[in-house]
Amino acid sequence: MTIKFCGAAREVTGSAHLITLDSGYSILLDCGMYQGANEDMEVFNHQWEFDPETVDCVILSHAHIDHSGKLPKLTRDGFKGKIITTHASRDLSAIMLIDSARIQERDTAYLNKRLGRIGKKREIKPMYNTYDVGMCMQQFISVGYERWFRISDEAEVFLRDAGHILGSASVYLKLKRENGEWMTIGFTGDIGRPDRPILKDPRPMKQCDYIICESTYGGKEHRSKPEQEEEFLKIIKETCVQERGKLLIPAFSVGRTQELVYMLDKLETYRQLPSIPIFVDSPLAVNATNIFVAHPECFDDEILEYMVLDPNPFGFNNLHYIRQVEASKRLNHMNGPAIIISAAGMANAGRIQHHLYNHIEKSNTTILIVGYCAPSTLGGALRRGVEQVKIFGDVLSVNAEVKIMYSFSAHGDQSEMIEFLNNQDREQVKKVFLVHGEEKSQLAFKEALGEHGFKSVEIPKLGQEFVV
Repeated sequence: MTIKFCGAAREVTGSAHLITLDSGYSILLDCGMYQGANEDMEVFNHQWEFDPETVDCVILSHAHIDHSGKLPKLTRDGFKGKIITTHASRDLSAIMLIDSARIQERDTAYLNKRLGRIGKKREIKPMYNTYDVGMCMQQFISVGYERWFRISDEAEVFLRDAGHILGSASVYLKLKRENGEWMTIGFTGDIGRPDRPILKDPRPMKQCDYIICESTYGGKEHRSKPEQEEEFLKIIKETCVQERGKLLIPAFSVGRTQELVYMLDKLETYRQLPSIPIFVDSPLAVNATNIFVAHPECFDDEILEYMVLDPNPFGFNNLHYIRQVEASKRLNHMNGPAIIISAAGMANAGRIQHHLYNHIEKSNTTILIVGYCAPSTLGGALRRGVEQVKIFGDVLSVNAEVKIMYSFSAHGDQSEMIEFLNNQDREQVKKVFLVHGEEKSQLAFKEALGEHGFKSVEIPKLGQEFVV
């Protein structure tokens, strides 16, 4: 039996790990898109570390594009099997993959137009289109948490709430060896954080023989929840009340945006929020919020109790959801203070770039980074404190104040990841494979795991295969 690491190997995006049983039956854990601008990864999204036609089954941990984004290409390139995930992840995947396809269609049309203007006839095609997404969704099968699902005579899967985003799951596989013995492989997916708004706390996996573990925040610790709420309100008051400026928040449309809106909703309900207009400028975020409302089975006790007081935790008078492009453009010319929450979370695409383009040189603007940004993205550059950035081909001075709140992250920090693994018997765990992290973070996390009794920890390279 082998595990081949086909993505998110010493990288934070592009999750894909192929398990091949002794019989040849193969299971792909995630099928994510690389998101970033690393030149070494340019071809990743357009090629495979395996033959899609030979994959028998896919198990999707959650709907984020860096875990699901290549699924339509996989099915278009010959994969015929089931895509197994949770009910909420299936619903979110439908809107997120359609959004991904439309972005690709729009971007390639723009590039082809530019090539035509300079006399080049080469036509660039999207990785997949909306038709491919529709065909892909027909292969999805959704299952509930805490239930065994039989994949084949040799494999069973058990999904458990990972507390990362709506519908996210850790994956626990029971697999049959050629000699008839059973072994277990656990895939953490992305480990969420305890005591976060909206979602239930992550639940540890059952005992594993081998573990594929994320490592995004290896070597790092987040702030606590109370500090987060106080700091968020302080930033709002300083920017929008004292400076009469705009607070721009690049945020992932799924998960982070709903968490921010819920926090603002509570501040409004308890009369702490200044009277300023707030805009969620992302059609995908609007659709995702509707899916959140449809899946209260994923909510924790706190939000369910709050919904007795306020039945709609994602809406209040000063909150406006923006779908239309023209309404989005009007925000750039609106006078006075406002909060604008817009995708993409790494500021590498989407409407947030237009808002940054129009406000980044204004000293009374604050850009609040509330999650991980790959170093090669615009968000990553802002996190590093650069003085100038290039947006839409223009070099702009960063006169806006850039603030970072690590505590908003939906990924567990080092202590929280170790706590997630603490139920594991170290004597039974033969090996831990670290994925979904930059190498520096992985090295720090590997050292920490060793200090907590895990005896064999590997950091695989892209394309590396291990016999288990």
